[in-house]
Amino acid sequence: MADSDGEFLHESLQDRKSIKALLEALTKAIAKGEVTLSDEEDELKLPLDRLLNLRIKASRSEGKCVVGLRLSWTEEQKFSKEKSKPSIQ
Repeated sequence: MADSDGEFLHESLQDRKSIKALLEALTKAIAKGEVTLSDEEDELKLPLDRLLNLRIKASRSEGKCVVGLRLSWTEEQKFSKEKSKPSIQ
């Protein structure tokens, strides 16, 4: 599904060690410049821009704890290299 629109959603119960490994894989993907998310059913590749918006949110209420991490960015426009440069006279 590279270079196309799509959506990826996965939810499962994991232990801390497994989540740590996924977060480490995410940091490596960020450093590489492309995040690929996949499971048995879906795959989504997301090329990263140089600047990303980061949002971290946490809450605790009645014994339920939540930490949310959100990265967002706008992909750079890819211009066709086949076009010639414009000319002004």
